[in-house]
Amino acid sequence: MELRHLRYFVAVGEEQHYGRAARRLRVAQPALSRQIQDLEQEVGFKLFERLPRGVKLGAAGKLFLEDARRILREVNEAAARAARVARGQSGTLRVGFTENASWRGVVPESFRRFRELQPDAELQLQPSPSLVQLEAIRSGRLDAGFIFNMPKADPELDRLPVGMQRIELAAPTGHPLTKLKELRLRDLTDVPFVWFPRRESPALYDRLMQACFRGGLKSPRIVQEGLDEATILSLVATGLGVGWVLGTARWRRPKSVVIMSVVDLNVPLPLALAWRKDNKSPLLASFVVDVQRFAEVRAVNKG
Repeated sequence: MELRHLRYFVAVGEEQHYGRAARRLRVAQPALSRQIQDLEQEVGFKLFERLPRGVKLGAAGKLFLEDARRILREVNEAAARAARVARGQSGTLRVGFTENASWRGVVPESFRRFRELQPDAELQLQPSPSLVQLEAIRSGRLDAGFIFNMPKADPELDRLPVGMQRIELAAPTGHPLTKLKELRLRDLTDVPFVWFPRRESPALYDRLMQACFRGGLKSPRIVQEGLDEATILSLVATGLGVGWVLGTARWRRPKSVVIMSVVDLNVPLPLALAWRKDNKSPLLASFVVDVQRFAEVRAVNKG
């Protein structure tokens, strides 16, 4: 039994006339009659009662008509769903991001735009550190990720530069450091720090330590580790110490925290969208194009 048998049967069942059904299907009436005969032979019973003018469905034929309509409808819906996926209008896109990159700029704007343009698609978001994202992208658990300090060469991955972040200092409101006109690294000697653990980002940790050493902060006084930026901001707000955060922390800092630039600290953090080169998802391709547009617009506005 083929789908055309069901389509021919539905047409005859709805028209109750071979001639009208043939015209509706744009096929020759003898060919239509043969297809119905083949179908009846396959199912093993008569579907129609022949009348002087036309046909009518028997009891079994009426039940078969309902099921045939349902089958054809489901086939059409399945084809439409597959077509939407092929065009990048449906399916699932899994994207990772670092939590501190999601407050302002390309990352949240790209998520908003995706939801506007792809209302039928599912967007699964996974906040996680850059190293965790890289592993998930390589293994296929993520389609893409917004990653800081991405390795310069990776044969498996493509990348799209998104922007550059700067590291700044979070301090409690009223802290003596906030009264300085220019804050330098040497001014932070003996100041209690809330610092992120090296295991979270070894490359950034080492770069930051080297920059501090060159600027005169040779041995930072770390009194507490904070696993992520939200924890660091929270502990700084309690007065436990000062801490390093991204400049975007200005958009979500507690009222009791001040974000300050350190004039001789230069540790830029490149942010990139990364994905596997062999990932052919149409949704991913569309997402990459939108992220590139956002990044280009922001670069022009800053210039």
